[in-house]
Amino acid sequence: MTDNTHQNAGSRKPVRKAALQELAKFERKENEFRRKDRAERAADLRLPLDQIQVH
Repeated sequence: MTDNTHQNAGSRKPVRKAALQELAKFERKENEFRRKDRAERAADLRLPLDQIQVH
């Protein structure tokens, strides 16, 4: 059974790499969405977003 596990490990690498790339892509989109949303809410509330340090 361990031999079969080691054989499948090699075929999982491309799948894992693709999944990590998709996750990174999603995180970039999510961060951009949050940045835009924060700016829109600040504009609605007339907050000086440039002066506020957002972590």
